[in-house]
Amino acid sequence: MQYVVGVLLLICFFGLIVYALKGGNLMFGILIMAVLWTAIPLIGNQLVTDPAFIAANADVINVGFKDTITKVFQSSPENWGKVLVTFIFGAWFGRVMLDTGIASAIIRKTVELGGDRPGITAALLYIVTAAIFTSMFGAGAVVAIGIIVLPILLSLGIPKILALISYMLAIGAGFYINPVGFAQYQVYYLDAAGNNTVFYDMTYLKWGFIALGIQLVVAVLFTCVQLRGKKAVHAWAAQATMPEETKHVPGIALITPFVPVILTIAFNWPIILGFLMAAFFAMAVCGEMKTYKDTVRMFSKTFFDGVVDTAPLVGISALIPMFNAASALCVPYFQALLGNVVPSSTLIICIVFMVIAPLGLFRGPLTLAGAGAATLGILKSLGFSNTFLFPLMYAPTVTMNISCCITQSWIVWGLTYTNVDGRDFLKRTIPTGWIICAILAALTFVMFGNV
Repeated sequence: MQYVVGVLLLICFFGLIVYALKGGNLMFGILIMAVLWTAIPLIGNQLVTDPAFIAANADVINVGFKDTITKVFQSSPENWGKVLVTFIFGAWFGRVMLDTGIASAIIRKTVELGGDRPGITAALLYIVTAAIFTSMFGAGAVVAIGIIVLPILLSLGIPKILALISYMLAIGAGFYINPVGFAQYQVYYLDAAGNNTVFYDMTYLKWGFIALGIQLVVAVLFTCVQLRGKKAVHAWAAQATMPEETKHVPGIALITPFVPVILTIAFNWPIILGFLMAAFFAMAVCGEMKTYKDTVRMFSKTFFDGVVDTAPLVGISALIPMFNAASALCVPYFQALLGNVVPSSTLIICIVFMVIAPLGLFRGPLTLAGAGAATLGILKSLGFSNTFLFPLMYAPTVTMNISCCITQSWIVWGLTYTNVDGRDFLKRTIPTGWIICAILAALTFVMFGNV
């Protein structure tokens, strides 16, 4: 009977993949999966008769019906609340960066620094974009920075498709150490009690910084190779595309986007405190706190806008813990069905991920922003550590999905804004993302393959 239950669970898994690939509402799909992956094991627990199987999995099979549904549908989403708070404060900080004019001022200074060298200017813009998105978050921020950066890149003579691809790769590079992005996917790795098992610390960040560097180097090379032999474009051509700066931004304010990450990494301060200190620092030095009324107005407006920016993430992120808790109920059945089929070697798993990295596109089985939640559930059930699985799954999620996939909301905006055809975009970006993911899978094995 345990094999029958395992097959039914796999059918649900492939059903979610098909549903996601056809563009189904992912939030609703995750909810249905949580229900099915709870109901099927509960029924199976009553029907299995193999004494060895029951004895080996007594801690799961013998849990009562009420305790099980309480853990899945009540306790697990309640424990997720702390992640929601991180989302909100991170999005608020991003809004402060935009409304004070700091983000656009950083870009302006970068263009001036690049001078009459279009390749250098483009490279600096990608580096700055990645740096900004180590702390900023959300589609609103991507669009707000994009309407400044993309026209500059085009004015430098960079073909629009190359400018768009490199800009999106630079954003994704920053996400590798973005604490809000990390928190968004950290929730997929909670244990049965709702506690974190992977952390925003140097164990992960060593890998994250290397991943950032690899993707950023690819973004820079992607453009610079195309610019070889092209006629130099003068700096004023790029300057002409910059929007008029209506707010004075002092030089000291330009350090703002790096403050939260530095405080967290260097001093181990809480990330929310880092966002608070950086945001109020930005408002103070930019003259937005001259009076109590000005301070309250700026704080209220940016906080409200930040909450709106997080809205698309809140629903699905509240449901993911239910799915995680349901996945724990499926572990005995996946182990029975797949334990001798799926390789237990981290080396082989990493090689497989290198080969099938494009399955992170179109909300497929390798992206946690899609059907990858089910893939992760299966891999966890087979005994792979979360320390190993987090970077392994995070690479195709960030690179193939966030940076390269036309189902990503801000990439859809970018295609429309630059008038680039989606098929042409994919033809160029899939090989690039594939190379990055293959390198990162190898890096994951080197750093975490024996964990």
